[in-house]
Parts: sequence; C-alpha cells; structure tokens
Amino acid sequence: MEQRGRARVHIWVSGRVQGVGYRFATCEQAERLGLGGWVRNLGDGTVEAVFEGPAAEVGQAVNWCRRGPSGAWVSELRSEPETPTGETGFRALPTEYGGGGR
Repeated sequence: MEQRGRARVHIWVSGRVQGVGYRFATCEQAERLGLGGWVRNLGDGTVEAVFEGPAAEVGQAVNWCRRGPSGAWVSELRSEPETPTGETGFRALPTEYGGGGR
C-alpha cells in the first residue's frame, strides 16, 4: 500500500534462501536503500521480510529479493502490500519456528 509516496510490503521468499547469506544481504540492500523493516528465516525454509520507505526504493528491494545474493535460488516470491507504519531502521530477526509463513 502506498501513502504519500511511502510504501510497505510484506514478502515471503521460497527456494534455496537459507544458509546462503540471504538475510545478511537483504539487510545490506535495505540499508543501502534507506528502508525500514526486518527480515527473518522461517522454520519451513522460507525467508520473510517487510520493507517500508519511499515507494521506488521498496520496489527496488522487492525486485532484488527475486534474485537474492549469489548462491541463492528463488523459486517463488509472494508479496502483500500493507499500510505504512512509519517504521525506520532495518534489522534481522531470529528464526521463527511457529509457521509464520502464509
């Protein structure tokens, strides 16, 4: 969802996305783009992330996640727009084993 040029998107990435530095590289990309949000591994082998910031930069982050870092192989990326909350700063969260994926 977009609000005054800001966007927030929640994504789930499947494929070979754990054990290849995906979270670390996602943090680097988000910080480079000046985005807020977070990234974490899920117990089912997927990666979940939320990006918030200027709409163009959020779009760039989502597009980067379709490829990921070298060594990753992305088979699917699902995304859902959300209402921006004003989140700033990007961080990696601990792995969620409770089936947080959708």
